[in-house]
Amino acid sequence: MSLRVNPDLSRNLLAALAENREHEYEALQEVASGRRLNSLSDDPAAVASLVGNHTQLSAMNQFLRSISTLRSSAQMADSTLNSVVLALTRAIALGVQGANGTLTQENRLAIAKEVRGLQEQLLGLANISFQGNYLFAGTAIDTAPFVLDPAAPAGVRYVGNTAVSSVEIAEGQTIPINLPGSQVFTQPGADVFQAVHDLIGTLETSGDVAAATAEVQKAFNLVNTQRAFYGSTLARLDTAELFLNREKFELARNETDLVGADMAAAATKLVQAENTRNATLAAGARISQLSLLDFLR
Repeated sequence: MSLRVNPDLSRNLLAALAENREHEYEALQEVASGRRLNSLSDDPAAVASLVGNHTQLSAMNQFLRSISTLRSSAQMADSTLNSVVLALTRAIALGVQGANGTLTQENRLAIAKEVRGLQEQLLGLANISFQGNYLFAGTAIDTAPFVLDPAAPAGVRYVGNTAVSSVEIAEGQTIPINLPGSQVFTQPGADVFQAVHDLIGTLETSGDVAAATAEVQKAFNLVNTQRAFYGSTLARLDTAELFLNREKFELARNETDLVGADMAAAATKLVQAENTRNATLAAGARISQLSLLDFLR
């Protein structure tokens, strides 16, 4: 039997060290990053799933940003309508006061002056804007929806439109996010500006103040009813946000399952790689001290 001696053991040792260095680096990367995937080649199928996760996460984050903006807009609209309700409440109280038969005409003129102040306040509220967009203009958001017009019956004219904007707040879920001003402020029989205008007129002319006050009450009821839309919108936004955050949590957990390293296994792998490296180096040092005669013994 012949004995074959490898004349270049150092080459084999260097190859073994290079291979072991790669395993050691991979284990070190897992321990340092907490991820088992640090390059596309580690697990192509898992990487493809990860890309899909990130695409979904990006869409969810966009929905959440949109919800945040819509919530602020709806809160502004709701707060504005609350101020409208308070102004109309005051107008009703003044109307009741003005209907008192014991008041002088001078008293009624003073009350009418205060109601005029409320009329100006209501116009400002109806033309409220949020981030440069008029809230009660329909979809004509670049222009103030109500303008003073002496030719109009109430002295105020609506120049917005009756369109409603809808926004997608989650995959396949779209909701309306505004009410046109004509629906809130100028519905026939419950026109805010007409009612207040008529109340001022009756106070100034000793007309039927009680009837004008009842007209304001109808406008008050309408605004209160319309305001519920924004309460409902805010509730739907909260529900959508909760759903999206739960979905984000599930995606994060799925990502951890896909790429998260088993830290105990990674640490063991690193120790084994270090031990193998040290053993290989020790073997190399031992072999370098041997001669051919040592192999033949």
